[in-house]
Formats: sequence, structure tokens, C-alpha cells
Amino acid sequence: MEERNIHRAILVTQNVLTAFAKDAIAEAAPRHIIEYFMESELLVNITKHELVPKHVPLTPDEKQQLLQRYRVKEAQLPRIQVADPVSRYFGLSRGQVVKIIRPSETAGRYVTYRLVV
Repeated sequence: MEERNIHRAILVTQNVLTAFAKDAIAEAAPRHIIEYFMESELLVNITKHELVPKHVPLTPDEKQQLLQRYRVKEAQLPRIQVADPVSRYFGLSRGQVVKIIRPSETAGRYVTYRLVV
């Protein structure tokens, strides 16, 4: 991976990773970001499901504008887990903010922001 200048990879397996494989991925963590999924997790695109609202990851600039606009700190934002299926789908990391757009019967649409923890 280093000789080809690859810093991020996705690993898809048919079975659960062994402890040895998880240790190998953790060992590469400082230099590379390796995400792993089981094949069964990828059979359905969860972002297309009718019950999952639209998620839009924000850029660092958009995140700063959001915090300034609403005069809040990161710790005051609602949270979403890094292990959440949608977070994993988008490859989100801790500290990123995601914009969630839900349909609303009263307001038309409801927008909320969540900090990945």
C-alpha cells in the first residue's frame, strides 16, 4: 500500500475477521485507514432504504460555518456513533459532522446535524 501511495482501503470478507486479522488492521491504523465489511452487510444499500433519512457529510469548512452560525461548540451537537451503519457507509471518522435531512409532516423537511463520536 505504501509503494502505491494508498492511504485508505476497504476490505470485504465473507466471514467474520479473526482476532489476528483485526490486530493486523489495528497495527496499520496509524499509517492507513482500513475499513472492513462483511459481504452480508453490503447486500442492501442502507442509504436507499425508505426509513433512513438523507445523510450528507460536511467538509471542515462547512463544519466551522455551522458552529459559527449557530454559536455552538462541537460538544453541544447531537452525536452519531462512528460504528453506526450509515457512518460506516460514508467512512466517517471521529470529529466529522453529518447533516441529516428528514421529511416532516409539519415543516416539510427537518434538518439536524450530528457529530461523529
